[in-house]
Amino acid sequence: MKRIIKTDKAPAPVGPYSQAVEVNGTLYLAGQVAIDPASGEVVDGGIQEQTEQVMKNIGAVLSEAGYSFKDVVKCTCLLDDLGDFQAMNEIYGKYFTEDPPVRTAFGSNDLPLGVKIEIETIAAK
Repeated sequence: MKRIIKTDKAPAPVGPYSQAVEVNGTLYLAGQVAIDPASGEVVDGGIQEQTEQVMKNIGAVLSEAGYSFKDVVKCTCLLDDLGDFQAMNEIYGKYFTEDPPVRTAFGSNDLPLGVKIEIETIAAK
């Protein structure tokens, strides 16, 4: 059975998609970008500030669904500049201190709303 997850503690979708969908104990999160859900605006700052907001948004969706960062099994990171990889990794690593998930990172020239990073997440129980 499919369960749609929605929270106002993460940015609302900017198109016809859900924040997350749970199916058979697996949670699939849409890519999160650095939008502050309170203001609806992209956060000021560079890659570290944007990565911090992305991770907060992921945490809010996970929490709404009854999951945590410990349940995350896969992340896909899209960066507009692969030169930002190490700086992104510093912030990302704070959220996965034990048994981190598998991860793929790509460079992308054109992320939504001109953000520097987007992270898609899969969690399982």
